[in-house]
Amino acid sequence: MTPKKNNTALFFKQLPKNIFSGFVVSLIALPLGLGLAMASNAPAIAGVITAIVGGVIVSILGGSHVTITGPGNGLVIVTLGAISTLGLEAAYAAIICSGVLLMLLGFLRMGNLADFFPSSAIQGMLAAIGLIILGKQFHIMFGHEIVRDSPISYLIEIPYTIKDALHYENTGLIYAAAAGILSLFIMVFYSKIRNKYLQLIPAPMWIVILSIGFSYYFEMVLHQDNPIAREYMVPAIPTFSEITTQLPKVSFANIGGLAFWGSVISLTLIASIESLLSIKAVDKLDPEKRRSNVNRDLKALGLGTIGSGFLGGLNVVTVIARSSVNVNNGGTNRSANFSHAFFLVVFIVLFSTQMTRIPLPALMAILVYTGYKLASPDLIKKIFSVGKEQLIIFFVTLLITLKLGLIIGISAGVLVTVIIHFIINKNVTLFLRHWVKPNVLMFKEEDATSNYYVSVKHFCSFANFYRLKQKLDAISEDNDVIVDFSMCEFVDHTVMENLHNYQSAFAKKGGHFDIIGLDMHDADSKHPFALRKLAAVPKLFGYNLTKRQENLETIAKDYSLSYSADKNKNTDFLSPFLFFKTKQPKHIYNELIDSTNQFKLFDIEFSEGEFIAKEVVRASMLHIDLNTSIPVFSLDRETLIDKVYAIAGFSDINFEQHQDFSKRFHLVGENTGTIKQFFNDDLVHFFESNPYYHIESNGNSLLIFSKQRLASTKEIKALLDFGKRLKSVISSDIL
Repeated sequence: MTPKKNNTALFFKQLPKNIFSGFVVSLIALPLGLGLAMASNAPAIAGVITAIVGGVIVSILGGSHVTITGPGNGLVIVTLGAISTLGLEAAYAAIICSGVLLMLLGFLRMGNLADFFPSSAIQGMLAAIGLIILGKQFHIMFGHEIVRDSPISYLIEIPYTIKDALHYENTGLIYAAAAGILSLFIMVFYSKIRNKYLQLIPAPMWIVILSIGFSYYFEMVLHQDNPIAREYMVPAIPTFSEITTQLPKVSFANIGGLAFWGSVISLTLIASIESLLSIKAVDKLDPEKRRSNVNRDLKALGLGTIGSGFLGGLNVVTVIARSSVNVNNGGTNRSANFSHAFFLVVFIVLFSTQMTRIPLPALMAILVYTGYKLASPDLIKKIFSVGKEQLIIFFVTLLITLKLGLIIGISAGVLVTVIIHFIINKNVTLFLRHWVKPNVLMFKEEDATSNYYVSVKHFCSFANFYRLKQKLDAISEDNDVIVDFSMCEFVDHTVMENLHNYQSAFAKKGGHFDIIGLDMHDADSKHPFALRKLAAVPKLFGYNLTKRQENLETIAKDYSLSYSADKNKNTDFLSPFLFFKTKQPKHIYNELIDSTNQFKLFDIEFSEGEFIAKEVVRASMLHIDLNTSIPVFSLDRETLIDKVYAIAGFSDINFEQHQDFSKRFHLVGENTGTIKQFFNDDLVHFFESNPYYHIESNGNSLLIFSKQRLASTKEIKALLDFGKRLKSVISSDIL
């Protein structure tokens, strides 16, 4: 067995990084917590209380490693319905009971609950939640609060709200709408700015800073009142002492009513699904690729929810957006979650009075953007590319959720999925006998390969995937696994998506996860997640080159390279590089390759974060296979941020005899002595006399790129030239 890495010494060594990451996460959690609580018709401070209580309890008792907990997007509508139906005091009681049920799910080992729902149905439910959030908060963002009786009515009213805003005569409402629109622009375009300094402060916190600054400008410079209408400002926030001494009233008077337990079940279902999906996604981002103990996490989330409810907070859930930010900023263990809660306490203690300077439209703009991300048109394109039947499941779930509610909506999604599976298979006996229980056989092949072989027979779908999952979870991810579907007549979209996640996890831990036996299965699309039915029909597609691709083709001829514009999903060679430890390569394309296949320049599409926090980035990179061993290191231009990171525990390797190089370049790696020996005078002088590039070594090859964007043809030529000369310098030094 591999010895545990998470010992006390390692914990304290990584503590500075986790404190730093927790601070960055708290900058997002503060405005988002205020906005989610107010969108739920709860006191604004309720969202912050949720994040604080969840951060403390789950960080101590939870079973995940790099997740962040707090109020969730998906629960806004359910919480709003509970408060509207039961009243605030009874809603707190429903939240507490929901926490008890979450703990019960953990004790009953129901951590696989999310696997029992079709992926497209879950996406449809989340998209409906996004549209409901967007529809309701859009009007407040424009300074035009309205009351309607259904989510669809709020969406229909959007054009009329925009029209009314164009004819505002009240100055206070004009400023309120302007604050909302400007904040929405910040949320939409901020991620496009690839600047290290700006990215230190997340977009939601910029909205808070600018809002407070705007208020002080009018007060201290112009000596005027804030021009934004008073009814569209955040109401008074209680101080920390008031929160701890004046506990809210909790009423269990309605505990025998159907409405009460309907709210409890809805809160529990959405909280568990959102948390389990987020935990699954964040495990893929974890640089150490650890598996979370989801049942232990459910217990901690339940206990956190109980404590939050008694203190005046909301349901505690695992949140993907803040968890992604945590990983990308160096968070490695649960102390980051605790740190984010600590900094929220500091903010409330020191700045609670400043929160009232934030306009409500600005906070609602954050939620409008969040709602859009949940229901983005790109999501529909993605689902359509998987298969037309998945689009039916998606829209049925979405529309019924909008019309009849979350529980009925997700139930309809499951029902229509079962009906579609029945229609596709056309075999009543097969369907009834195997749609819940597949025949899964697993054994280890005792030969030179020592593969784990898994055979799946008959029928594999969302309803029975948990049985296959139990087998796969028992295998360490540094092993080789073969999953054979040659005797399986039907494999659905949910299974294919989950198996793709296994492939990524095994690849990053040095194992191999191969799927065989699907060559004779038909799929409606070329998407890797597409539903598979026995009897395949191959389909071919063509493409036309763009102007840039024509230029790349010309460059390839000039440099005696071969060129391919096709998408290539074989990105395993990138897994050992530090840069891709927390990023998900999707595919490479526009490849320029030399005859030995050791020199490869390509465009790549990869993602940072997951779920609604997911950002897709396209860049141009160069990979050089050196065919020899060199130290593992990462080299980049040294900036002020790197000096800040040094304080947080990210050390830089310096050279006494090369002071200029040490000041200009940030060099990191574990084996300092070997790296210093490798960076001899010739190599140091080469880097000092050439443009800056981000350069990484994985021990036998190099990854080089300039910026996290696609390169121009001129930059492509410069990168090719730099790579050829660098390889020559390294080769001559080694020889």
